[in-house]
Amino acid sequence: MPNSTTKDRLPAVLHPATQAAPTPPSARPETRRGSVVPLPLLFVFGVVALFLSLAAAMVIGSGDIGFDELARVFGGHIGLDVEPLPRLLDSLVWELRIPRVLMAAVVGAALAISGAVLQSVTRNALAEPYLLGVSHGASTGAVIVVVLAVGGGAISVSAGALVGALGSFGLLLALLGRRGLGSVRVVLTGIVIGLLFHAITYLILMASSDADTTRAIMHWLLGSMAPSRWDSFIVTAVVSALALVVLWLYSTALDGFAFGTDTAASLGINVRRTRLILLVVTAVLTSVVVASVGAIAFVGLIVPHGIRFIAGPLHRTLLPLSALAGAIFLVWTDALSRVAFAPRDVPVGVFTALVGVPLFLLVLRRRGEL
Repeated sequence: MPNSTTKDRLPAVLHPATQAAPTPPSARPETRRGSVVPLPLLFVFGVVALFLSLAAAMVIGSGDIGFDELARVFGGHIGLDVEPLPRLLDSLVWELRIPRVLMAAVVGAALAISGAVLQSVTRNALAEPYLLGVSHGASTGAVIVVVLAVGGGAISVSAGALVGALGSFGLLLALLGRRGLGSVRVVLTGIVIGLLFHAITYLILMASSDADTTRAIMHWLLGSMAPSRWDSFIVTAVVSALALVVLWLYSTALDGFAFGTDTAASLGINVRRTRLILLVVTAVLTSVVVASVGAIAFVGLIVPHGIRFIAGPLHRTLLPLSALAGAIFLVWTDALSRVAFAPRDVPVGVFTALVGVPLFLLVLRRRGEL
């Protein structure tokens, strides 16, 4: 019979009575597994990396400019006494390149946040912002406006996409009804709705005989920052900032959802109401993003997984770090799409897939899941 000394050396799993009760997710220490870098330092590094990425991306393009010229553009538009650039170059930088780069950062952050939330709410590691069928609904709305000329030109492509995205999410909620918002039902219903709108979109495209219109729509469906302007950037940035604040306030609920609805309920969370709020916020955020730049895949899938591996699963750190990482990732991916086949502008969604697939496989391998 082992003495107390021998017993102390045995693994804790052999002595269930000595094990402490599991700590609720919201009470776990905010540390990163396997790393000695403090989280505040990681935040600082992310912010600095984002600003450097924005500055570098703004000077990269088919018409390269220097940092001094970029500073003169900013200075001239905020009223500083600087030597102005030629009007054409100033317009190119201020009206086209700067809002495009800033839009890439905002969209990357929004998609990463939405992916992190949906992966927790649905407890599905493959969940991404387009899981709810929003992107397919947006595509259908855009195609109806462009190909069928609904609205007689009074409705823009973005407006049509937004209406289609919100309409598809409304259909999702109607089909779910009062029987509950269980993870499996949300995922399966979202997939079915996505397939329905996907079929409608391509049916309309096949019925169109205008090759130029079809090519333009296909370019938009793959996601592109080229249409970005200051007005669309401001709308997307405001919605994304508000959504981040709301979702961050539900960090404890998201930690609970990651461990199941029973855990969430044990923490005093109204599961149905909270899940509905989270789904509505992510759906509206995704709808605005898709209406502005089209559907861009992989950002919302790979970025949250990478941040979980680096910083841990707590959502009060996962969400802001995912926003920073998603912004940096899409800024550089969009810069690559601009220069890879210059002067041809390749849809950024193509490069997010090409870059995202190996990165996702690397994350899975590092986590021991591949």
